[in-house]
Amino acid sequence: MDFTFGEEQEAVRGLAADVFAAKSRPERIKEVESTADRIDRELWRELATTGLLGIALPENLGGGGAGLAELYVLLEEQGRNVAPVPLWPHVLGALAIAEFGTPAQRDALVPTAADGSGILTVALEEFGPHAPDEPSTTAREVDGGWQVHGVKATVPAAHVADRLVVSAATDSGPALFLVRPESAGVTAQQAESTTREICANVTFDGAPAEPLGPADGTAVRWLLDRAELAVAALQLGVGEGAVRQAVTYLNGRTQFGRPLATFQAVTHQLADCYIDLEAMRVTLWQAVWLLGSGEDPGTAVPVAKWWATDGGQRVVHRTQHVHGGIGVDTDYPVHRHLLWGKQLAATLGGASSDLSRLGAQLAAGVEVVA
Repeated sequence: MDFTFGEEQEAVRGLAADVFAAKSRPERIKEVESTADRIDRELWRELATTGLLGIALPENLGGGGAGLAELYVLLEEQGRNVAPVPLWPHVLGALAIAEFGTPAQRDALVPTAADGSGILTVALEEFGPHAPDEPSTTAREVDGGWQVHGVKATVPAAHVADRLVVSAATDSGPALFLVRPESAGVTAQQAESTTREICANVTFDGAPAEPLGPADGTAVRWLLDRAELAVAALQLGVGEGAVRQAVTYLNGRTQFGRPLATFQAVTHQLADCYIDLEAMRVTLWQAVWLLGSGEDPGTAVPVAKWWATDGGQRVVHRTQHVHGGIGVDTDYPVHRHLLWGKQLAATLGGASSDLSRLGAQLAAGVEVVA
């Protein structure tokens, strides 16, 4: 496997780095956090104008026609800058519609997702211990249509979304459904995530829904694999951004007449961060390469997700620790990386959940990808 970025991926990385760096200064993020919806609308428009928002969506539906790798490069840059826009749930929702939707669903929703005029999100998580690919939320056919019953937890950007892509169990297996958030039978209770973004716990009580793809579990697994790697790409960027801040701080702060960066106890902490980040990077791109090549990812996705969950938390905790007392100042920039790292580590299941799924795959004889 060759994980070296090609020209297109390097171009996406460069453009994304410029856009996020220009629009994600700490004072600007703090300003966005004081707005009603806590989404940087100016950055959202800039991502749409530059074509980054739709970079991974099909060209015939208004997207850039690039692959998954370009999307994850973009998400890594977002994580590095902890930029408050609902990028991953929006693009993953649009990709699911492009992959499994009817022509009418694709034409209605994907072009507006690519130009940013419509916002999509995914509703995949539930309360309590659960496997995301075995939802307790249910859907059933009633009078020729479908209705969804159940509760989804911490749905990102539900307060601004035009459609929710909801996973639910049917008689033939788990499936995806499109639900309008303003429909009868949909109740959203707003909440604040660890990153201070607005999310919602959404209750469906006979909410009308449109099926999205086959009801045999394949569409749900397809979406979850890509969503888990999206979280891993964000977490890698968050960790890299945190370490970059730590290096700047440790080289600028002196103690006993020399920079803190020269103290052995500090360098060991940074070395541990480096090892975790490299493991996160290799496992992420291995899984991305397999999915993008149409290969069976085997155990690659849960391995990448576990490293992002477990290693990512270690990195943000270490970088906050080496900042000393200033690291716990909620106004100091590195604190947001800690919050993002903790939030992402719990998204779509924590480390124990990842290990449980990986162990189940091994016990079932799934091929180990190494």
